[in-house]
Amino acid sequence: MSITSAINSAMSGLNAASRSSQIVSENLANALTPGYSRRTLDLNSNAYTPGVRIGAVQRMVDPAVVSARRSAEADFAVAQVNSDFFARMSGLVGSVDDESSITSQMANFEGSLVEALSRPDSTPRLNDLAVKADRLVSTITEAAAGLREMRVQADTSIGIQVDRVNSALKELEKLNARIVVSEAANADTTTMLDQRSMLVDEIGAIIPVNILQRDGGRIALYSSGGTALLDGKASELSFSPKSDMLPHMTQDNGLLSGLEVNGKPISTSVNGPIRGGTLAAHFQVRDVLAVEAQDDLDAYARDLIERFQDPALDSTIGATDAGIFTDGGNFFDSADTVGISGRLELNDLVAMDGQAETWRFRDGLYAATPGDLGDGSLIQGYSEALSESRSMNSAGLGSVNGDASNLSAVLLSRFARDDNTAANTLTFAASSYTEMAQTEASFGVDTDAELQNLMIYEKAYGANAKVLSVVDGLLETLLGI
Repeated sequence: MSITSAINSAMSGLNAASRSSQIVSENLANALTPGYSRRTLDLNSNAYTPGVRIGAVQRMVDPAVVSARRSAEADFAVAQVNSDFFARMSGLVGSVDDESSITSQMANFEGSLVEALSRPDSTPRLNDLAVKADRLVSTITEAAAGLREMRVQADTSIGIQVDRVNSALKELEKLNARIVVSEAANADTTTMLDQRSMLVDEIGAIIPVNILQRDGGRIALYSSGGTALLDGKASELSFSPKSDMLPHMTQDNGLLSGLEVNGKPISTSVNGPIRGGTLAAHFQVRDVLAVEAQDDLDAYARDLIERFQDPALDSTIGATDAGIFTDGGNFFDSADTVGISGRLELNDLVAMDGQAETWRFRDGLYAATPGDLGDGSLIQGYSEALSESRSMNSAGLGSVNGDASNLSAVLLSRFARDDNTAANTLTFAASSYTEMAQTEASFGVDTDAELQNLMIYEKAYGANAKVLSVVDGLLETLLGI
């Protein structure tokens, strides 16, 4: 080897060791930085001259692992949305051992009927019957109000996520342009690639995407259902949230906003073009799960009203008179069932915060004057009405038969079952996401390994410096001769 070759080899070695040490320092400094990918320096031997050729900085990522992690993260986010809905819905209707549940309030109402029947002349017992009936009504209406609030929250979340996706897509469009320019100038693009990956992560949890590589280092994003989100130019999603939402309002009747991409409506169903992420999950809550839950509550409220609105039970009730339980104080029309659980009220004639004429439980709701104080036949009829086996139909429950207590238990069981199923799904999704996140993390920065590499580069730097020192000594000797 000539002296010139030795100098070239040593100088390139010093440069490679110095640049490698810099990369290691960056890895160590960003070991805990979210979205940071470990860097390595591409080093090769020169083809025609002795020494090391320094290549580009490489991001150590496995596209297959990243894709699997994004898919697991989206599944986990969807499971979280569903679990939150069913857990809250189960809490609204209550559990079997919950004293404030619908079944407990129904049992208290039935018990109060029995006590009033034993002493129909007792005003305190009739007053207690009114109190228990009002508590039953409040439990049902509070569950309906909570359900209405969850629909509004789902609608609000949709609007927030649409804004986030639009913002992220615009940022991706800008990053694509910068990456193209930087790669054309042979500049380092690893930081921009990390930023782009984090934006794709953010979008992927909301709308799972497929990534297509384009020329110049650009990428295109398409939803799992094939909708273009970014291909050269970012698409724009449109949605109009509502500040309040009544039970009858749906996307099908045009009272709730759907989703548009570049001005074109797209399906928001669970198997539609934006399937698999939290955006579709919130649409599912707003348009399907909450609607089915509303139908279940309405069916139960309807059954309760109709048991006591029958003129055959109370001869003082006319064909269009309200019974003990009313539709906002009025007669309940079976053709107007949607939202009845939220409009349910105790008849003002017997309500303690109304006219409080609780003797009407004994003598008839619309009796002109009090009757026989010892006649408990009407109260007995009320008790028998609750014990009567009736059919109840709803979207979530299907067709079920039973007395009032059994139907309330069926309602609680339905939401408890769904809550348990959703919780199990969430647990599985969380485990899968954790495993994939840990697998991806294994490609990240290992500080121990990086420190070992740093020691190797230091030794390489010292060895190349020693070569230059020896060459310097040889040159001095030659010049001295």
